[in-house]
Amino acid sequence: MLTGGEYSNHSRQLQPETCQTELNLPRVLCVLSSTLEKLVARNEKLVHELSQEVDGSIRIGKSLNAFHGVRAPSISIPKYLERIYKYTNCSPSCFVVGYVYIDRLTHLHPDSLVISLNIHRLLVTSVMIASKMLDDEHYNNAVYARVGGVSNAELNKLELELLFLLDFGVMVSSRVFESYCLHLEKEMVVNGTGLIKVERALASPKAMLMDEHDHNHLNHEPEILVEDNNNSNQSSPLPQILDSELTFS
Repeated sequence: MLTGGEYSNHSRQLQPETCQTELNLPRVLCVLSSTLEKLVARNEKLVHELSQEVDGSIRIGKSLNAFHGVRAPSISIPKYLERIYKYTNCSPSCFVVGYVYIDRLTHLHPDSLVISLNIHRLLVTSVMIASKMLDDEHYNNAVYARVGGVSNAELNKLELELLFLLDFGVMVSSRVFESYCLHLEKEMVVNGTGLIKVERALASPKAMLMDEHDHNHLNHEPEILVEDNNNSNQSSPLPQILDSELTFS
């Protein structure tokens, strides 16, 4: 699984007390943001070391190039996760499943690294797909695009790109879900933050994750499609006007 390792990140992180009291955010956002920031810091250090080689080339895979921006967004990972949760109202479990997707990518494409140039697009795309899998009511791609700071057309392409990179392996068994929750909790203990329990409750009957037998049976029967903007599954009204616009380059 993705781990932050021993590398630290000096960017501002949401502390557990801030997440739970001041901002009233799910605990999983605190845990996930901390883990991902350390992972990105580790990979950025690796990229820097590779760039210092004699020939000056950086030998990393191209699998995640579709998610690369021209420059790293100024918004931090904690604030980005907070923004997604605030404006999409997806269930906390979606962030765990989105993390599962990103981890699967790193195993399927080990030569590609999750770094500051791609983490934000990976997050909004993976959480959006997870929401479609878990939540009875979810916003369409256009809303996630506006919240995530990308165009609707780009997010449509990123969704397809992620699905193909995963070989449409978007089913997550209850056993795997629980193992990732435990992994994230362990990461916080190892990093000295203390034990923070990740939310396990799933939002609805649809969100009941399949057992391993069902996962093996349906793993190659994809159910996720890019939504048509004019015929999307949007059972809830559009979110209120965003307090700030966000665009990536």
